[in-house]
Amino acid sequence: MINKSPKMLQAINLSKNYNGHQALKDLCLEVKPGDIFCLLGANGAGKSTTINLFLNFIQPSSGRALINNTNVAIEPVETKKYLTYIPENLMLYPALSGYENLDFFCGLSGLQLKKDQLQGFLLEAGLQADFIDKRVSIYSKGMRQKVGIALAIAKQAKVLLLDEPTSGLDPKASNEFSELLLKMKSLGVATLMATHDLFRSKETGTHIGIMKQGQLLESFSTSDVSFENLEKLYLQHMHR
Repeated sequence: MINKSPKMLQAINLSKNYNGHQALKDLCLEVKPGDIFCLLGANGAGKSTTINLFLNFIQPSSGRALINNTNVAIEPVETKKYLTYIPENLMLYPALSGYENLDFFCGLSGLQLKKDQLQGFLLEAGLQADFIDKRVSIYSKGMRQKVGIALAIAKQAKVLLLDEPTSGLDPKASNEFSELLLKMKSLGVATLMATHDLFRSKETGTHIGIMKQGQLLESFSTSDVSFENLEKLYLQHMHR
């Protein structure tokens, strides 16, 4: 179990400019072990930019993104050891099976694990046993995501970065994914999720931040707001 005292993710006055356009402005947030922090906002609000800065896919114009108190921009290889990233469409090798994909990506992370261990991680992530050795080309989006969660379990990841993970999922698959996030929460994983899904944010998240035009307008604990008030608050911010 991960010590719950440190902040696993921190944005400190984090900003990003693209040719004069401010994609993110002075973002400050923190995500502790066991937190699920959901970033809500319309397209272009700065949610994906935030995720990409923590991944070191882009460099900040100013401010810092920290993972486990380590600056992502300065030590990107070190910080990637702590995290697993699941984008809207998780890219796996379609000609390989779920097991073979997991084995390959574990190998990239320096993990050499036995087949029965990898199969166990896939089952733990909710993948049906009869699909483990089938090609990923026939997997649904929800099944591909389970391979991503299995990788997080195998790596003992301390951080999950998610970009629109429930987009395009049917209600059953969306509910299964929420259950997996709660499982990771129970393991002390710190999760930062960019999403449009108000319902899942309220049901699964521990904290919510509302973003618009690159700014975090408001953040609060999900226990402090009802779904009705969350929806009202969100729409008020979007219409200002």
